Amino acid sequence: MPKSSRAAARPARKASLASTVITVDAFIASLACPRRAELAAVRTIICSAAPGITEEIKWNAPSFRTTESFATVNLRATEQLQIIFHLGAKVRRPLPKIEIADPAGLARWLAPDRALVTVDPATQAEALAEWVREWIRYV
Repeated sequence: MPKSSRAAARPARKASLASTVITVDAFIASLACPRRAELAAVRTIICSAAPGITEEIKWNAPSFRTTESFATVNLRATEQLQIIFHLGAKVRRPLPKIEIADPAGLARWLAPDRALVTVDPATQAEALAEWVREWIRYV
C-alpha cells in the first residue's frame, strides 16, 4: 500500500484537549446572544463574589466552579438572564440540606440540590453576589 493511502486509511487523531478548549470570551462572542452585556455583568458578579471562583465552558454554556462546578448560565432563556445553581454533575448522597435566605426572591427551586436564579444584574448585583457566597458553602 502506498504511503499516502495508509495515511488516509488511519483514523484522524483527536486534537489535544488544550487545542480544543475555548475561552468563555470566545464562546460568548460566537453566540447570537441579545443579553451579552447582562451576561458580562453576571460573569463579573459571580467571579468576584468570593475568592477561588473560576469560569469555564461546560455543558455548552458558561459555568462557574470552585472545587466543583456550581452554576451554569441558562442560554435558552430569552426573556431574562437565568443561572442554574447545582452541586456539580453527580448527585450527592445524602443531599445536604441547603438553606439560603433569598429576600430578593431570585430563586425558584427545581430540586433539593438545584435552583434556577433569575436576575437583573443592573439592579440585583449584590443579591446575586450574596446568593453565590451562600451557595458555594455547599459545594
